[in-house]
Amino acid sequence: MKDIAKAVDQYKDLILAAERWIWAHPETGYREVKTSAYMAEQFEKLGYELTMAEGITGFYTRLDTGREGPEVLILGELDSIICPTHPEADPVTGAVHSCGHNAQCAALLGIAAALKVPGILDKFCGKIRLCAVPAEELLEIEYRTELKKQGKIKYYGGKSEFLRRGYFDGVDMAFMIHTAGSAYINKGSVGCLAKNIIYKGVASHAGGSPWSGRNALYAATCGLNAANALRETFREADRIRFHPIITHGGDMVNAIPEQVRIESYVRGTTFEAIAKANRRINQALCGAALSIDTNVEIVDIPGYSPLCNDDGMMKLAKDAAALAMPDAECPMTQNIGTGSTDMGDLSCIMPVVHPHGGGARGKGHGNDYEICDPQVACVDSAKWQMAMLLLLLENGAERAKQILADYKPKFASKEEFLAYQDSLNDSGDRITYREGGAAEIRL
Repeated sequence: MKDIAKAVDQYKDLILAAERWIWAHPETGYREVKTSAYMAEQFEKLGYELTMAEGITGFYTRLDTGREGPEVLILGELDSIICPTHPEADPVTGAVHSCGHNAQCAALLGIAAALKVPGILDKFCGKIRLCAVPAEELLEIEYRTELKKQGKIKYYGGKSEFLRRGYFDGVDMAFMIHTAGSAYINKGSVGCLAKNIIYKGVASHAGGSPWSGRNALYAATCGLNAANALRETFREADRIRFHPIITHGGDMVNAIPEQVRIESYVRGTTFEAIAKANRRINQALCGAALSIDTNVEIVDIPGYSPLCNDDGMMKLAKDAAALAMPDAECPMTQNIGTGSTDMGDLSCIMPVVHPHGGGARGKGHGNDYEICDPQVACVDSAKWQMAMLLLLLENGAERAKQILADYKPKFASKEEFLAYQDSLNDSGDRITYREGGAAEIRL
């Protein structure tokens, strides 16, 4: 491990420079043009041949040790979030890396550099795939919907999209480390279903003839209140979260709002819990539209699967932390976090682990988030991940092979998983008004 740590330290300046450059150039999902190009340039300078994602951002590369063994995927996420009130947010887009993905990418670059140090690759067997992946943060749903209509993507999350395209074919297991305030390893996190909700009314002069209109904004606020009234009925074990935002509330103040647009997720610990809560929320949204004599279009979109970190991979991450950071605390728990990540999609078909490392402070996705200790967030993260790789692929990949033997996938194949994801798509107006005052509702 000393040789591996030394190999990472050899590229400390490169790693820390990458963290600062990416922090200064934040871009949201499927828009990471500058970030992807920067990372690709750095990889190519190290001598890597890259497979660039066709028509979107991101890339991957493969290292073959020439010795028999499984293939391990290590990821770094390219995208930022949007928080216009952050003091270092992009003044035009509001984008900022108050998610820590800039540190992830810097650590990934450090891993790539260390693997090129003479003699380091000799410690491993099997194959290693390094991937700079786009669009982990599930935001700008309308923008991604337009990309989907144009045929540029099928899935809103970068990992599912890369999976569909075959960019992960041949991979046996995967890991990455997310930047946080301290190091820890949890059992997993909730999944989510993404939603576009469009209330449809009738415009009319707000002062002269409001009775001639049907107010989509009133219907929307009634719908949100009805959904809020459901919160105490959700089981605590299911960790249901519904947190809508109104992205369009009307066109002008002296007209009855004709259309109101809302984005949200429904989060939960299992596919079943998400589906049950989503149906009840749709019922509340439709009931509100009916009460105001409006309609509502609900577009349900597969978001991210619940993340279930593999037990063997969790123990691996714990052991690797002790190797790479012997003085750092790294608790391992069975806790389920209430954020969502498309790493959950990969956990449905292969053993994964998604630990958190230290080096940041402030509220995640908030306006006070920053990388306060880049050594921990980037350099130590690279060492931790190199230690995980070593434990997996040393000694003929004995440990990796045991993890694979013990793993029980939720879906038998990539194709089965993606077919399930596709089954979650649903859209269209939910109310059909009939003559004579009758109406039919489709939940």
